[in-house]
Amino acid sequence: MSWRVTAYRAVRPAFFLVEPERVHDLTLRLLRAAGRAAPWLCRFASGVGEPVSDPVELMGLRFRNRIGLGAGFDKDGTAIEGWAALGFGFVELGTVTPRRQAGNPGPRLFRLSRDEALINRMGFNNAGAEALAERIAEARPRLPPGFVVGVNVGRNRDANPADYPWVAERVAPVADYLAINVSSPNTPGLRQLQDPAMLRSIVESVADAAGGRPILVKLSPDLSDGERDGILSALDGAPYSGLILSNTTVTRPGIRSRRLAQEAGGLSGRPLMGRMIAALEATRGAGVVIASGGIASGGDVRLALDAGADLVQLWTGMIYAGPGLIGEAVRAC
Repeated sequence: MSWRVTAYRAVRPAFFLVEPERVHDLTLRLLRAAGRAAPWLCRFASGVGEPVSDPVELMGLRFRNRIGLGAGFDKDGTAIEGWAALGFGFVELGTVTPRRQAGNPGPRLFRLSRDEALINRMGFNNAGAEALAERIAEARPRLPPGFVVGVNVGRNRDANPADYPWVAERVAPVADYLAINVSSPNTPGLRQLQDPAMLRSIVESVADAAGGRPILVKLSPDLSDGERDGILSALDGAPYSGLILSNTTVTRPGIRSRRLAQEAGGLSGRPLMGRMIAALEATRGAGVVIASGGIASGGDVRLALDAGADLVQLWTGMIYAGPGLIGEAVRAC
């Protein structure tokens, strides 16, 4: 554990006195400002330093390193330059929908501190696809070479699968890759789109709208081995590049924070690590695979890469370990 992570853990209780979503929003605003005015401060906080490049070529893209930010942290591209300054190799923005959407009523984000986990039922709160496309285009000239920008696409709460190609058409001109989200538990009916035939149809429609951008599919960790195998069989030969494993879970594996575990929503963080590794091992050869879920240390990054991941995303782990986790993760590759 780096001294940055140790120092963050010492002050973390003060942050946790504030409601989680308020801290989240403030973090994005501060990171946006620092990324533009003081990128050196971001590099110091993460410990990535210079150079940040250990490049890898995947899906026809050049990533400056294998560590990225998972979807859901920065839905609207608020702090794109800040994520680059922290030393990430890529960022996945969204989930974004065609129209602006407020999401579910609050409170909708909960810390399970004893488990180093979160439960969220945000509900795809975002400003819409056109607003995100404008923010990416505005940030592009200030982004360093090899910093890849992905966009996670979804549907509005009251809409249908036609939303996916609609979003793809609008964000593809400014995105490097697209990720299809059919696995969030917080939008009614969304997980039903993991039906193999339906999912293949969505992939094909997004590919038609995406202008040649690589496409990834984000799956639920709650799929059985047979269900996941059925999806992979249905996608055989489809125009997609690989998988993101995995989204949040509606189960509560080994949770000690029993009162909060009763909250509805998707669970993320440490409890997902074992399930994510098992999914990686079961999907070797399924194209490019991004490990997402449960990564809380450099050692976890190494386990994910050894299990077959090509890239690794951080999210909940940073809430508990701070930005120093980024430096640990990059050095573990």
